[in-house]
Amino acid sequence: MKVSDLNIEQLEDAASMLKAIAHPMRIAILNFLEDGNKMTVTEIHKRLQIEQSTTSHHLGILKDKGVLCSKREGKNTYYFLKHERLSNIVNCISLCTF
Repeated sequence: MKVSDLNIEQLEDAASMLKAIAHPMRIAILNFLEDGNKMTVTEIHKRLQIEQSTTSHHLGILKDKGVLCSKREGKNTYYFLKHERLSNIVNCISLCTF
């Protein structure tokens, strides 16, 4: 599929997702959730070494923009990539920053 094959609504959704991802902490979160990984807010905030409330804020943005999904299991909510293909964005960023 080419960008020219997308309608304006799809292009706006894509731009919204890319804007949501465009933050160092959010890119790191996507990196943690590659390969089908699921993590809780606590697991993510410990790995990022930032406040849990800040982590929740970033997760909320990513979820709101359609980048992440969440699933409640008992007391925990697990976050994961809505589309596994989003891992390609993290890989591309990694390759482009060297």
